[in-house]
Amino acid sequence: MSGNSFGHSFRITTFGESHGPSLGVIIDGCPPGIALSVEDIQPDLDRRRPGRNLLMSARKEADAVRILSGVSEGFTTGTAIALVIENTDQKPKAYDDMSRVFRPSHADFTYHQKFKGFRARSGGGRASARETAARVAAGAVARKVLVDLFGPAAVVVAWVDRVGDLTASVDPAGVTHAAVAGQGDIQCPDPKAAVAMAALIDEVRRDRDTIGGVIGVVARGIPAGLGEPVFDKLEADIGKGLLSLPAARGVEFGSGFGGVSMRGSLHNDPFVVAEDGRVVTTTNHSGGIQGGISNGMPIIVRVAFKSVATHFHTQKTVDEDGTAVELTAKGRHDPCVLPRAVVIVEAMVALALVDHALRHRAQVGVFPF
Repeated sequence: MSGNSFGHSFRITTFGESHGPSLGVIIDGCPPGIALSVEDIQPDLDRRRPGRNLLMSARKEADAVRILSGVSEGFTTGTAIALVIENTDQKPKAYDDMSRVFRPSHADFTYHQKFKGFRARSGGGRASARETAARVAAGAVARKVLVDLFGPAAVVVAWVDRVGDLTASVDPAGVTHAAVAGQGDIQCPDPKAAVAMAALIDEVRRDRDTIGGVIGVVARGIPAGLGEPVFDKLEADIGKGLLSLPAARGVEFGSGFGGVSMRGSLHNDPFVVAEDGRVVTTTNHSGGIQGGISNGMPIIVRVAFKSVATHFHTQKTVDEDGTAVELTAKGRHDPCVLPRAVVIVEAMVALALVDHALRHRAQVGVFPF
């Protein structure tokens, strides 16, 4: 009932608050015999880690992960995997002046109402994007399972597709992790757009404000047949995972909302037989999913993130007593969540895909390559 878990056959439960002693995740349902070590998880956490440059939060966290259970002699045992990440640079006192004030567009007021006034006031507690470090750790495990199930061609790659009104030119079919990382921490594989995006985020930061945008993500090497009718469609569960992320406001697959302006004669994806005998489509307006089930084409998703709620302009709000107050926020916050959210988006897509892959294997027994 508490909403801290995601998935069915591959189920994760995260715990911890932004300024508590640690964060972590329990992974249940991971198959045995998967080679797994800290070295498989840490690189993804490093991609999410704050404090690397002026375009992100100044909070200095090593985000060093420890594996507490579920792995023996370098392989998963099939039992619950526990991963923990210590908070080493928490500064709860930075929030003392705001502890009883409802910050605009944050979860302070809604958590206060739901939980009868009991909440972790420092940094937003469970509502903080700090919680996503645990998801990224779990997502790294999910990547290993995807490769074990489908081979090295099974990859999930995300990138910054838009910041404000600046949009990148990216071909999802060919984008790689190397291309995304090649433009530095902005995480956009379009060199020209990456420079403009970095400049815009820096301008917003200097103005003590924030800005949002869109992250694109593609999953390649995923076979046809993953997904469940009717309520557990593959895009429904991917969408749920992505919309559970802090600041996420919209998700679209394939042609997305743009498809409404296309006639069906143009939007349909014709089937053909490839040279290797597989049934494929000549276009991919469906984004790799039809009828809620993967069709073997690249799964293409875009997720929109609003501007970060904490900016440093003075705002009007109320406190817990209902008294009108003015608030000038303090603390360490990202001017734009997108560069650090890239790996988080990848994690949620990987988690949903692994969950459906294991559900499919349990029901049908084989994968329909």
